[in-house]
Amino acid sequence: MARLVAVVPHTHWDREWYLPFQAFRLGLVEVLDEFLPRLASDSGYDRFLLDGQMAVVDDYLELRPEAAEGLRRLAEAGRLTVGPWYILMDEFLVSGETIIRNLQLGLERAEAFGGAMSVGYLPDMFGHVAQMPQLLRLAGFEHAVVWRGVPAAVDRSAFWWQAPDGSTLRAEYLLVGYGNGAAMPADPAALVRRAAAHEAETARFALAADAPMLWMNGTDHQAPQPWLGEVLAGANAAQDHFQFTVSSLPEYLAKAPTDGLPSWRGELRSGARANLLMGVASNRVDVKIAAARAERALERVAEPLCALWLAPDQWPGAELRLAWENVVRNSAHDSICACSHDLVGTSVLHRYSEATTIAEVLRRRALEAAAAMMPVRGPVVLNPSARLRSGIVEVVVDGEAPVPGGQLVERVAARVMEVTGVGADLGHLLGQLEEAGFRPNQAGDLSLDASREAGVTLAFVAGATRQRAFSGASLLAEAWAQAGANADRPLRIRAERSGWQRVAVHVADVPGYGWASWEAGPLTVAPVVVTADATGLGNGIIDVAVDVADGTWSIVPVGGGRALTGLGRLVDDGEAGDTYNYSPPALDTVIDQPESVSIDALEAGPVRGSLRITRWYRWPEQLTPDARARTGEQRIEVIADLELRAGEDVLRVTTSFDNRCRDHRLRALFPLPSAAPGSVAECAFAVVQRGLEAEGGPHEDSLPTFPSRRFVSAGGLTVLHEGLLEYELVDGGTALALTLLRANGMLSRPVMATRDNSAGPALPLEGPQMRGPVTVHYAVHCGERDPYELADQVWVPLEVVNGAGLVSGADRGSALDVRGAEVSALQRAGGRLEVRVFNPSDEETTVLVAGHGGWLVDLRGAPLERFEESFPLRPWGIATARLDGPL
Repeated sequence: MARLVAVVPHTHWDREWYLPFQAFRLGLVEVLDEFLPRLASDSGYDRFLLDGQMAVVDDYLELRPEAAEGLRRLAEAGRLTVGPWYILMDEFLVSGETIIRNLQLGLERAEAFGGAMSVGYLPDMFGHVAQMPQLLRLAGFEHAVVWRGVPAAVDRSAFWWQAPDGSTLRAEYLLVGYGNGAAMPADPAALVRRAAAHEAETARFALAADAPMLWMNGTDHQAPQPWLGEVLAGANAAQDHFQFTVSSLPEYLAKAPTDGLPSWRGELRSGARANLLMGVASNRVDVKIAAARAERALERVAEPLCALWLAPDQWPGAELRLAWENVVRNSAHDSICACSHDLVGTSVLHRYSEATTIAEVLRRRALEAAAAMMPVRGPVVLNPSARLRSGIVEVVVDGEAPVPGGQLVERVAARVMEVTGVGADLGHLLGQLEEAGFRPNQAGDLSLDASREAGVTLAFVAGATRQRAFSGASLLAEAWAQAGANADRPLRIRAERSGWQRVAVHVADVPGYGWASWEAGPLTVAPVVVTADATGLGNGIIDVAVDVADGTWSIVPVGGGRALTGLGRLVDDGEAGDTYNYSPPALDTVIDQPESVSIDALEAGPVRGSLRITRWYRWPEQLTPDARARTGEQRIEVIADLELRAGEDVLRVTTSFDNRCRDHRLRALFPLPSAAPGSVAECAFAVVQRGLEAEGGPHEDSLPTFPSRRFVSAGGLTVLHEGLLEYELVDGGTALALTLLRANGMLSRPVMATRDNSAGPALPLEGPQMRGPVTVHYAVHCGERDPYELADQVWVPLEVVNGAGLVSGADRGSALDVRGAEVSALQRAGGRLEVRVFNPSDEETTVLVAGHGGWLVDLRGAPLERFEESFPLRPWGIATARLDGPL
């Protein structure tokens, strides 16, 4: 009996990569303009896979909107397979919510074309997150298709892939990639020879000697080949060993064998048979930082605040969709990995900037709405997180007297100022006032006297906490009109400013998704105050001391415990790799000691203390022409600002410098309290445990550099970071290295020490060199506190509004009480609140949604089961709860 060869015609269309988006888009339009009419009429092209991402469809239809109906007919007839993703993303470099929104956006968009392909198509991701099987099962998928990351332990062309919660699906393993059938020969005999060679190459992985063989007829930006049907018919007629048949992935997988498959649980991060390209985690940290900020602004701030404080009919769905579309497009692996043309990096940063801007505007809108709903007048602290929070905020208060329990940040004295002229001078006079700190467009108590005898008199009172009077805009506009009508008559402006100050204060126990009013009073946290000077910091919980010889610091628990010394040592070494992989020069020069150190106190407490460590280094300037060593020298000033807050056991660090060097890697080293056999790092909806080694392959070294989302823990130390995704346990597991910068100038090198083949075109780049100012943020905790709690504490600030006090109610409370699991998203769907939670532990938990029932729904929004106020959540489980009213 002939062995079935399932030929899946497809193209893999990177939206942007070694060429900018528009260059690739015009190529896509040219290909589809020629191919789609042929697909509609050529029975030899009975099926075609449009790369599993709906962005390809949207990018085409934006220029060819008249083709939408033809595409829909082809998709509904099963000849064109679309979706399920909106974009083929990198799974490790974006948040779990970004992965879900990507899938949901793709599924929704595919509905307009008859529905998405029922396969989790993951052809070229640089490894796969542990929770992907659960995410796909929650969207109704039973099959995935993967290539990179599969470990050597998987010895068949398919396997059962299991998520940490036990969710399992069948994974088809593309042993030699998604292009084993690319560039199909027009000669039937050549096709048969090539299929036989592929059969021999993969024989030891075959599920059975006569098991169907998957033949992926396509590759990067390949146009469909018009002779497909003819060559397949010729090959079938010429021999009886193979039976070539055009198929879709769902059709092939529906009949694929399932008996005797090996199993794998967790993430796929091996380079055993395909390069993992692990260096993308540290390439262009500016892009990774922008991603972290945009995702946090949407997921942790804008969406929950809008969901809680805006009326349901004011939910900014269109605005949020636009922001998420930018974030999702940026999650494409060549975009977020930044292994792309310099113009692609510019576009990615612009899209993140737009998403962050939208989130910030929506944040302010929600805070204004919340202020109007506060039952107390004056400063009120809002908590955008689900958990009870304490922390430091800055409040603005009237007056100049010292604020009990507060630390002065800014003080503006009361003042009265008068300026005079004639009506034509109004703009100039207002400019003078603004230079002195008087801003009438932010003031209240405006008055206008435009009597003909005295000319025009404008008076206003400005203060940091004053709200502009309702008639203020109208009066100001009238002042301009009167000044114009009386251009030669006297004009007098009297501006009064009340004194005010901004102070940092500690607030305690703000309810999750709730509020608490603030009143001045002594510090109530124990210990009470933060102290800071040029030698260190302390808050009664931990002491921080700086070594004046090398600028490293130590953390000492107050009341007992071993001092942890040598933290924050900077190590600069050479980089002769590319955007995909780190590779050291053969004759490297490593710099890990500064030539001088200075320490200055910035804030002395009592609420917040900070100091500045300035270290001067002499770093090699660049690689030699043969890339075997580094040459030249630059004297570089590196500033590290250390900040310690009242009531906290975590040290915040901001490192900044002007990067005038090329071709180098900068890492911060942290000795561990105890040697660690491995690390625990945040990944999408889970934490993953990793050892000290990684599995490499014949073409790529097994560098044990790993990605983390917001935190990584090892040996009693947790490092929290903003977009600094790459870490490594070094020195036998006694220290953790966090990559702050990896600068290089090639998209891909054909050959280098850590990888002996190409990952893309050998295109020189400037963007990845990261020349210019660099600023990075991270935090360090010694101990065993919940890292999710620490991440909220460090990266999600409490908010302050000026409560209107126009409604009755308590001075503290919660708009929504969710407990028992981590919250990934709080948004509105169909007018109802929707909460997504996950359980990052080995123990079952009970999720409490106090006072609310609702439905658990899948990722397509379909109801699964009813709950009343609580529901169980399995270990490592993910659940989406859609709540009943009245919220």
